[in-house]
Amino acid sequence: MQLLRLGQPGAERPAIRVDDTTFDLGNITPDIDGAFLAADGIARARAAAEAGELVAIDPEGQRVGAPIARPGKVVCIGLNYSDHAAESGMKIPDEPVIFMKAPNTVVGPYDDVLIPRGSTKTDWEIELGIVVGKPARYLDSPESALEVIAGYAVSHDVSEREFQLERGGQWDKGKSCETFNPLGPWLVPAPDVPQAEKLELRLWVNGELRQDGNTSNLIFGIGHIIWYLSQFMVLEPGDLVNTGTPAGVALGIAGQPYLRAGDVVELEINGLGRQRQVMAQA
Repeated sequence: MQLLRLGQPGAERPAIRVDDTTFDLGNITPDIDGAFLAADGIARARAAAEAGELVAIDPEGQRVGAPIARPGKVVCIGLNYSDHAAESGMKIPDEPVIFMKAPNTVVGPYDDVLIPRGSTKTDWEIELGIVVGKPARYLDSPESALEVIAGYAVSHDVSEREFQLERGGQWDKGKSCETFNPLGPWLVPAPDVPQAEKLELRLWVNGELRQDGNTSNLIFGIGHIIWYLSQFMVLEPGDLVNTGTPAGVALGIAGQPYLRAGDVVELEINGLGRQRQVMAQA
């Protein structure tokens, strides 16, 4: 089962996809957001689908939006794959590296990504995205943290490396440019992803494979990340957590060109779907 949102930006409609058939979720919820997740919406949507209470729709020709409405916050974990830390010339962290992205960076999985004005180092990063389904504060353990996860999605943590690393200050300004977090195409409920730490992640630029990793190589695992974050901030339903990227980004490859307008980036995580973006100039 996958949850998705169809329609133009700001007018997306909630839907559910079961066995390749898409159903309208409008009689269950006005949107797939924090309120829906907090009210056990995924279970209600699943039950309605199994009971035959939903109307089938044709998604052909409709824009696919991010599978969740604008999150309250986007929290990211940096340097969470040892091979990426090595290629970046940075030591493996003793504790998770935390930074934030502006919530309005989240766009649909097939929307254009805008190269910022003045950018020379716009980079790609495929990541496993975690969507929070329950409030999380001071969780007791990484094991208990798994209970607050609503589901998982493909997340593209687009980054501008000069802004991020060479111009002082925090990483956030190289991460929060407009359109810098395509998400989706689906939100797959956590029970439907029983091996979230054994997922393959792949990313191509103009048809050439650049990243080929596996979540089994996370330095800090999924439960640990959510537990750790809950010690420093309250995670709320609908929040997005990006878990880090494996090796293969432009930053870590000598002579590798960064993204330019017209480039095409495709990325996928097995079981969670595939994205495709065309780079455009802001």
